[in-house]
Amino acid sequence: QVQLVESGGGLVQPGGSLRLSCAASGSIFSIYVMGWHRQAPGKQRELVASISSSSTTHYADSVKGRFTISRDNAKNTVYLQMNSLKPEDTAVYYCNADIATTGDPLDNDYWGQGTQVTVSS
Repeated sequence: QVQLVESGGGLVQPGGSLRLSCAASGSIFSIYVMGWHRQAPGKQRELVASISSSSTTHYADSVKGRFTISRDNAKNTVYLQMNSLKPEDTAVYYCNADIATTGDPLDNDYWGQGTQVTVSS
């Protein structure tokens, strides 16, 4: 069993910055790809950014140049640094990770509970 817990969400003014973090815990053998998705009311959940175990990153076009994803393997944690925030960034942000546990050689997808990010003046 693995748990992903997000933190760092909140209310911020347009142009501001926020850093989200997601810590994985449990019987973890290895963590492969980690990423962030977001879902705004009435919209589909979309990939925001991802980072592989080799630190290869991908970003949605809408956040390129503004958001930075990183990871700390020693802490089983992934971060999302969000700069120059816009009202359209308002959404629930979900952490996602592909994880192999000590009792299962196959990796499974895990999701966090989500954290609200609101960008408003």
